[in-house]
Amino acid sequence: MSPRQRFVRCASPRGLDRMSYLEWGDPKNARVLVCVHGMTRCARDFDALAAALRDEYRVVCPDVAGRGDSEWLADPLLYQLPQYVADMVTLVARLDVETVHWVGTSMGALIGMMLAGMPNTPVGKLVLNDAGPVVTRVSLERIAAYVGLAPAFPNMAAAEQYVRAINATFGPHSDAEWRFLTEVAVRRNADGTLRMHYDPKLGEPFKAKLPDKDLEFWPQWDAIRCPALVLRGAQSDLLTPETCAQMKQRGPKAKVVEFAGVGHAPTLMHADQIRIVRDFLVG
Repeated sequence: MSPRQRFVRCASPRGLDRMSYLEWGDPKNARVLVCVHGMTRCARDFDALAAALRDEYRVVCPDVAGRGDSEWLADPLLYQLPQYVADMVTLVARLDVETVHWVGTSMGALIGMMLAGMPNTPVGKLVLNDAGPVVTRVSLERIAAYVGLAPAFPNMAAAEQYVRAINATFGPHSDAEWRFLTEVAVRRNADGTLRMHYDPKLGEPFKAKLPDKDLEFWPQWDAIRCPALVLRGAQSDLLTPETCAQMKQRGPKAKVVEFAGVGHAPTLMHADQIRIVRDFLVG
């Protein structure tokens, strides 16, 4: 079954913008799972996970502002965590439920962590995929090297070559999986060339405030009270073993699972990764 596409209008200091989200499973199911993608990715990244969980959940996968089918923000400096968290609060209100479970990859994990640490949070269970309360400087430099670029590709093969290169840390995937990861993340220009399907300006605040040291969000982590699962690529440059060790001892005292042969970040497309997430959420 294909997902349903819906839209919700979110507010920013510059007005309203329309956010797209995909919905899987029974639309009347009160059990809702929200899945939020990484910096330059999109809602379709969770197709495999959503298909595996749609019998238990109404699975909701938004395109964060400036990505996928969501509108671009009028002020690119708003492409930051406070705006993203506010948009997700609006989304949860649209879903008309009091509690959601959350799976977030990279940026989506940080959004979920911020929301879960707030008083009266709607987050009842939290899965952080290769991100946590410390974001390393080296990973920020790596991301800054490609965020905001707007290359044009003559065909899908060239686009796939680019996607494979910048996402090599996803780990081993089949040719079909790489083609899927490419096709959901590109759109065609008027001249027939292909481009990455996000606002190139979303990199502006990221690069303008690139810190000279690691970013730390320990107060937000320590405020979380819901059960938490942390997934880590064993070769991740963003989430370190040292940070994971502290996450097991502080705040919600998370369970940590590491995937060999993967860097930043596990795609949650493979059966072993999906099983770990499903067992935590449904078990």
